[in-house]
Amino acid sequence: MMGSDFFYRDKIPVVILGATGTVGQRFIELLAVHPWFQIVAVAASERSVGRRYGEVVNWLMASAIPPEVASLEVLRCEPGIPGSIAFSGLDSSVAGEVETKFAEAGYIVISNSRNHRMDADVPLLIPEVNPEHLELLKVQKFGKGKIVTNPNCSVIGLTIGLKPLFDRFGIELVHAVTLQAISGAGYPGVASMDILDNVVPLIEGEEDKVETEPLKILGTYQQDGEIKPAQIKISAQCNRVPVNDGHMACVSVKLKTKPKPEEMIEAWRSFTSEAQTLGLPLAPKNPIHYFDEKNYPQPKIHRNLDKGMCVSIGRLQDCPILDYKFSLLSHNTIRGAAGGAILCAELMVRKGYIFW
Repeated sequence: MMGSDFFYRDKIPVVILGATGTVGQRFIELLAVHPWFQIVAVAASERSVGRRYGEVVNWLMASAIPPEVASLEVLRCEPGIPGSIAFSGLDSSVAGEVETKFAEAGYIVISNSRNHRMDADVPLLIPEVNPEHLELLKVQKFGKGKIVTNPNCSVIGLTIGLKPLFDRFGIELVHAVTLQAISGAGYPGVASMDILDNVVPLIEGEEDKVETEPLKILGTYQQDGEIKPAQIKISAQCNRVPVNDGHMACVSVKLKTKPKPEEMIEAWRSFTSEAQTLGLPLAPKNPIHYFDEKNYPQPKIHRNLDKGMCVSIGRLQDCPILDYKFSLLSHNTIRGAAGGAILCAELMVRKGYIFW
């Protein structure tokens, strides 16, 4: 469609499913400048099919639409279109069936949708946390095609923040109150009369995701091709707040071995992973930034730190009910959505699950 022999040798061809939505747009923005991947097709709902992408999309990103993508014809979300990797930003109402069809047709599907996250043979992947879960792909049922899922946007930031504590000290209990940006609701999202001068203490289905997904992510891969969930009790309360981008979480933890505060901070600041060692393009230099300033982190100031891919933590304090409490921030549409999914694909390339 828009390539050459040199082009296909030089980069991996990818398709964006749900390309007109906010997550699809973020995929396009990040992939347009990616050194490994090239967008060769965009697919969306029937009302956009057959028209040029630039004509149908309500572009919401701060950057301009890449001209090479704006000129692409929007295709149906059906196998047979160009690309070997399908990045999915589809709505959950249709994602499950469509992603299964693409995997069965031989595509590598990297999904931001919830439908396959808790499937026993599908990795729920955060590259810095559980890269070994890619072993599940060896027992997946789709033949040459595969499905890998990106966790919930709040879960990604929370679980990265918990990972160093889990490894060093063990975790028994977590209580998390999330303050989630309006971009997490998609577009047009929450009505202005509902969110302006307000906090909405309900995000349908969100609390269940925050309470269950980290257990799979922090679980142990078994040689029989199963994940033994982590034995942690998590209680979550999720709120929508009038912030454009950046999900906050106020977290309290009870640890199996209570460290000194400086030991917790050192665990966060020294945390690194295979994603950094492998030099993945979207991997943050430091997965976690801990701030000594008493009023940090803040979405307006820190959401774009380290390409929008790191987790910012601050305000570590003693907790009178559990052991410690702290504040945590991550960018929900970059780290928590498209950027996190692209990082999953980068890891799969480096580990030989995607051939270049």
